[in-house]
Amino acid sequence: MICAFGRLGHCFGCERYGYRPDIVTVAKALTSAYAPMGALIASDRVAEPFMEGKAMFAHGLTFGGHPVSAAVALANLDIFEREELCGHVAAKEDEFRGMLESLRDIPIVGDVRGAGYFQAIELVKDQDTKDTFTDEESEDLLRGFLSGELYRAGLICRADDRGDPVVQLSPPLVADTEQFGEIEGVLRDVLTRASERVR
Repeated sequence: MICAFGRLGHCFGCERYGYRPDIVTVAKALTSAYAPMGALIASDRVAEPFMEGKAMFAHGLTFGGHPVSAAVALANLDIFEREELCGHVAAKEDEFRGMLESLRDIPIVGDVRGAGYFQAIELVKDQDTKDTFTDEESEDLLRGFLSGELYRAGLICRADDRGDPVVQLSPPLVADTEQFGEIEGVLRDVLTRASERVR
């Protein structure tokens, strides 16, 4: 769901990482979320039993195959191709990542990880030991400060602690140098203040 349609610089994550799945589920980005749409892509081996005879894949979705959503998806996929969005992300990934890596001078930034335009900044108490925050400290840091401050500064991203506390960044696939500069400005200011707040 997250790594498809250009997010990693390819149509699907499996292309980037070189594996061949039997089943791929897709949704949101299929229509760029302009219309509700989901799909399942199956290999010939998986689909074959349902392609002849009376075998049926019993499933139900109220709006499955809705013609308006299908038309939106086709138009959206045409735009992906025409504007070479996957190629743009692949070409700009290193610049985006480099900008995030430049934030390592902020004491709270412990690591940067991810691929394409799906990156995360891991937040730590101590850069040297990589000590993380307690649940209470993480709650206060992420929900009590970062989420609101990042949003007020104009950066829509996700501060998450379903593991190590991170700030997840998934910029629009058309983001370029100018937008990276804007993102860097907001992150540098807010993460610096967050770092001072937890000391």
